[in-house]
Amino acid sequence: MLKKIIFMGTPFFAVPILKSLYQNGYSVAVVYTQPPQKSQRGQKINKSPIQGISEVLKIEYRTPKSLKDNKEEYDYLKKLNADIAIVVAYGQIIPKEYLNLVKKGFVNIHASLLPKWRGAAPIQRSIMNLEKETGVSIMKIAEKLDTGPICSSYKINIETDDNSETIAEKLSALAAEKILDNIDEILEDKIEFKEQNHNKATYADKIEKTEGQIDWNKAAENIVGKINGLYPSPGAFFIYKGERYKILKASLAHGAGRIGEVLDNYLEVSCGNKKSIKILEIQRQGKRPQNINEFMLGSHIKKGSNLNNA
Repeated sequence: MLKKIIFMGTPFFAVPILKSLYQNGYSVAVVYTQPPQKSQRGQKINKSPIQGISEVLKIEYRTPKSLKDNKEEYDYLKKLNADIAIVVAYGQIIPKEYLNLVKKGFVNIHASLLPKWRGAAPIQRSIMNLEKETGVSIMKIAEKLDTGPICSSYKINIETDDNSETIAEKLSALAAEKILDNIDEILEDKIEFKEQNHNKATYADKIEKTEGQIDWNKAAENIVGKINGLYPSPGAFFIYKGERYKILKASLAHGAGRIGEVLDNYLEVSCGNKKSIKILEIQRQGKRPQNINEFMLGSHIKKGSNLNNA
């Protein structure tokens, strides 16, 4: 008899995992995802990527604003009597009283090597912290966020040119493959969930937009880490003469000068550790992204400018 699966997820990161389960014959009885959001000016309603793929695959989906104190959803899930719930970046806390409504529990795929980087922004924080590796962890959901026991974790390297977008794509593809190795074993009680070492836990707090502002006094490596970690959103930026510039791509260089000084006409900028960064792609406020050669043709930021003089 086919096992009955609940899938809970919202962003693009979760889409390959849902597709993998569906394409490999697993019976996804219902999908939960965050409700559609109004765009900034309210002109457009944006469905979550998971709602979009659920419609394409003709899977029933539900979009409650909250599960907390939601009798309708509690009763629905209780009646469903599902075998397992797979949760991938759903964006809501699963209330404690829900955790026993599913025979094999709620299983979360988390984008870090737990107990490292529990919380909302594990991919961004690992890159900003200059980590050399990251991965995915498959765990049972417990009452406290990302604290449940783990059955499997899988590593990938973080390369120097990786950013949050490329790492998310790699981890999502990895999770889509590895969930197939785990789900049957979980359903058949053939895999062991082991307690995390809570003493080694670190936390990946939600990213605030203000964190994107670059401090040129920092080491060049940390500035590149911030640029890569915050790409594509909210982005790392500097303000020069009242205008905001978002740096989309940069690499380490070895020039030296006064902190914040533009060292050449291709936007190499001196940083705080006698190294520099070479800006490769940039976006002026209100304009489209540009490669640095195109940008510098019309820019008033020239060799000798100092970006510390905002």
